[in-house]
Amino acid sequence: MAYSSIHLLLSQLWLQLYRLKVQSLNVILPVGISFYTFQTLSYTIDVYKRKLEPTKDLISFMAFVSFFPQLVAGPIERATHLLPQFYKKREFNYNNAVAGLKQILWGLFKKVVIADSCAIYANMIFGNSENLPGSTLVLGALFFTFQIYGDFSGYSDIAIGTARLFGFQLMQNFAFPYFSRDIAEFWRRWHISLSTWFRDYVYIPLGGSRGSLAKKIRNTFIIFLVSGFWHGANWTFIAWGALNAMYIIPLMLLKRNRNNLEVVAQGKLLPSFQEIGAMLLTFSLTVFAWIFFRAENMGHAFSYISGIFSSGLFTAPDFSVYENFTLTVVMLLFMLIIEWLGRDKKFALESFAAQWPKILRYVFYYGLILIILLLSGNQQQFIYFQF
Repeated sequence: MAYSSIHLLLSQLWLQLYRLKVQSLNVILPVGISFYTFQTLSYTIDVYKRKLEPTKDLISFMAFVSFFPQLVAGPIERATHLLPQFYKKREFNYNNAVAGLKQILWGLFKKVVIADSCAIYANMIFGNSENLPGSTLVLGALFFTFQIYGDFSGYSDIAIGTARLFGFQLMQNFAFPYFSRDIAEFWRRWHISLSTWFRDYVYIPLGGSRGSLAKKIRNTFIIFLVSGFWHGANWTFIAWGALNAMYIIPLMLLKRNRNNLEVVAQGKLLPSFQEIGAMLLTFSLTVFAWIFFRAENMGHAFSYISGIFSSGLFTAPDFSVYENFTLTVVMLLFMLIIEWLGRDKKFALESFAAQWPKILRYVFYYGLILIILLLSGNQQQFIYFQF
């Protein structure tokens, strides 16, 4: 009798929890809630720590919180940087407008041409991974790697460029991360506004790199696990964060996590063989971690990885089933070349073609516009709109 009562109680409790879970799925969250939440948190924390005087200008504060270019997907701005800009009178600046338009153009190219094209192949391969050979699964991981970069860095460029048109300077959010020589450098260059937010408001208050070795490792895992959880309540994101923590801890133990602070091959056209090897290794580790980020669940992730490391890895992929595959690869190579040439700038086109004759510059920029228009038929939602 007692067993039956307990069983009934637990059954009812489970049913209520299940209903709560189902009902919670119907709650519509505001777009970009995590981004402007972090932004207002930075204001609150900085005021509390007396790094910033509380504003008495409600309009400026609300404009800071809801500034439309970066509202839905960042960059996550600090109140100390963006809020004071609303106090100043702004006048149209031709050079800022030109730079802003060029950054918007490059952001559109990365989103519409690179990310949206790569998304087709990534979705196709990840959606049918159980039926594909390992070589094709590697291609799927590569396509998603460039999809998420083109998608998110493209949005950031569009947001920063749009803000420039209005006379606002937003922080750089991407600094050519796929040219990094180690994982620590990668995280200094990827989603900079979020990485520095976690560093300043989570990692350093926990003790940062001070204290015992165990505390350093603990703090590193905490910041990456929190970063993974920020992306969603899915074990795949947690695994992605934990994997990146495991990547970076050996660098910390060897005190090599701040070895590569300067731009790769600075002042040179081509990198050294050692730099090429370091970039390829870092890129490969990053691609592997993105598999967890993209997978539907942990089972899918492990199945995908096991499929890669099978005999099918040594078979040639069948490219005939992928429409416009060659064109997509050509566009990827074009993007990588332009970004490599502009890797020491705030964005790839900042000074690209600046010394060219005027007619050639116009041909290049209008050519980019034409490419965007011709290849804009595969619209995909921005990945980070869900966060």
